[in-house]
Amino acid sequence: MEPSKEYVFKYKGFYFGVITSLEYVASLEDFEIKDSDIFLATYPKSGTVWTQNILSLIFHEGHRNGTENVDNLDRIPWLEYNLNKRDYKELPSPRIFATHLPYYLVPRGLRNKRGRIIYVTRNPKDVMVSYYHFSKYMSTLEEIPDFNLFMERFLAGKVLASSWLDHVAGWYSHAEDFNILFLTYEEMKKDLRSAVLKICNFLGKKLSEEEVDSVVRQATFENMREDPRANYEKLPEGIVARSKGSFLRKGTVGDWKNIMTVAQNERFDNVLKEKMKTLPIKFIWDINDEM
Repeated sequence: MEPSKEYVFKYKGFYFGVITSLEYVASLEDFEIKDSDIFLATYPKSGTVWTQNILSLIFHEGHRNGTENVDNLDRIPWLEYNLNKRDYKELPSPRIFATHLPYYLVPRGLRNKRGRIIYVTRNPKDVMVSYYHFSKYMSTLEEIPDFNLFMERFLAGKVLASSWLDHVAGWYSHAEDFNILFLTYEEMKKDLRSAVLKICNFLGKKLSEEEVDSVVRQATFENMREDPRANYEKLPEGIVARSKGSFLRKGTVGDWKNIMTVAQNERFDNVLKEKMKTLPIKFIWDINDEM
């Protein structure tokens, strides 16, 4: 069953939300890259907003010390969903963008290791459960109330951003084309400080011990969920249904166990587990697993 055209369109095998346009998406391959550009690339529900907040805290002292009240959505805009129709050429350096694009649709200039990309991946069961809840909250996503049906759509890649496996496998298998740092959601949960230091090191950003402490303290999921700059709470009602949840829900590892039945878990494993063996990532399925 294809996703409803009311919510998505397909371009070069990838599903986009209708809040952007085919013409605009097609133009992005020619988007001019600066060497100082930073891209945060993810499949949906893999820690994008969390990492956006970490990047804001690392790069903007005003964000860190509370003297600037700038939303992450403005600070680190979405490349393919330019909702405010901003001129991205005018953004101050380093420009930082968030994107759900697959590796083959990003601006050509990113190849040959221009700019820097941080790619965050998360175990797909948690991604799927988070996505299911998220689709109820976001008015721009097709709501599929039946979890079993949603799971089948997810496994078939018939959702916004298409196949999770294709997205992750594509970025990992083409890593040599890009200047890229791979992180996992689970390692960030386990040791946020190490993840922040990895990001700083990759981006050539020197912070003092105190500044790193401040970033780590403010970037915990719990603190971030309370921060209106970081939690996307100012999205207009036409885009979200506030009565049905929040943009940031639990932010845990292993929440899939609270919703998936044994049969659903087996079905998921039958479809994805074998194919996932080709990925160079050790997936953490539960917070109690050895991480």
